[in-house]
Amino acid sequence: MTYAYEELKGKTVAELREIASGLEHEAVKGYTQLNKDHLLAALCTALGIDAHEHHHVVGVDKAGIKAQIRELKKQRDAALAAGNHGELRGLLRRIHNLKRGIRRATV
Repeated sequence: MTYAYEELKGKTVAELREIASGLEHEAVKGYTQLNKDHLLAALCTALGIDAHEHHHVVGVDKAGIKAQIRELKKQRDAALAAGNHGELRGLLRRIHNLKRGIRRATV
């Protein structure tokens, strides 16, 4: 049976130990002595599951915003090399606002 990280995270320690009992993998040896956090990490390793939650960006063009950030970083480097601190401050603020926009759209 295949599991997702969110599904495993919602299970009790007893249920996780039951799943581990059916696995023959080095990561789950001694599963009866592991607490939930360690057992969850071991099961993810044994089952080949990403051990973190994936977040999705909804409502914005993430690739487009990232391209804008890369362009602004090039301008930032040029302003820093030229010693133009007024322009530098504005560029840093725009980069910051774009990154915040991505974080706000993360679900």
